Amino acid sequence: MRLTLAAVGRARPGPETDLFRHYARRLTPALTLREVEERRPLPTDRLKAREAELLLGCVPAGAIAVALDEHGRQLESRAFAARLQGWRDGGAPELVLLIGGADGHGAAVRDRADLLLSLGAMTWPHMLVRALVAEQLYRAQAILAGHPYHRD
Repeated sequence: MRLTLAAVGRARPGPETDLFRHYARRLTPALTLREVEERRPLPTDRLKAREAELLLGCVPAGAIAVALDEHGRQLESRAFAARLQGWRDGGAPELVLLIGGADGHGAAVRDRADLLLSLGAMTWPHMLVRALVAEQLYRAQAILAGHPYHRD
């Protein structure tokens, strides 16, 4: 199953990007990053709708879409790994994780998502969320492979 992270905004060099790359390189298959951006100054509702359109353009037919959302479900790492295993073993060709802009996801993303996933009640910088997601994907692969990286 291919892995893609689609995110609003462009990463700049720095420790968050380095940490993302560190975990993204460890994944098999490698994690593909797709960045989208709307540069026009739009009112919040229209901006969220446009960003949703751009993010959904990164989700091919048949792919599983997971939207990172503050109101989403919180999963322990083993439960997240089990979800990935189910999608993979069920024949999903691709998993696309979606990170919205500063104002969150537009309704179209939440409606399309197969899972709304929260990383917790705290607010995280979007560039750090990329690294957190990549690490959790790596952790899930380690869990499924029986690798000692994850300890209970």
